[in-house]
Amino acid sequence: MQKFPMTAEGLARLEDELRHLKSNERPAVIRAIAEARTHGDLSENAEYHAARERQSFIEGRVAELEAIIASAEVIDISKLSGSQVMFGAKVTLVDEETEEERTWQIVGAHEADIKKGLISISSPVARAILGKKVGDVVEVPAPGGAKSYEITAVGFG
Repeated sequence: MQKFPMTAEGLARLEDELRHLKSNERPAVIRAIAEARTHGDLSENAEYHAARERQSFIEGRVAELEAIIASAEVIDISKLSGSQVMFGAKVTLVDEETEEERTWQIVGAHEADIKKGLISISSPVARAILGKKVGDVVEVPAPGGAKSYEITAVGFG
């Protein structure tokens, strides 16, 4: 089985979602299906079909989360240090063209969330900066042409 790197926080978020689905969503959809069945003919019962579709989604997500959690390899970021960019690092990049500064943390693919500043280790930006140090300039392929970034900070924790 292939292991996937993940932070402890990312694993905890996935476990919370799994717990919520099993203890809240699953029982709620079972009640909704039971309620819809009391309304008669199932072939023309939109509530029943919607509840069954929701149940299918929930069961699929539960199976997906269980597989991800089983294959997670938790990496303790608090024990990491150094000046090189690696998994778990918080990296500040400055766009060479616009001078815009962004800070990203490199995390596992299943915990990435751009809005929270978490990028996947398999993303083009992360792949370009892995192993680099402060002061290095990297080029990242983008749909509108390559972008250049300077690494201005690397930290952990």
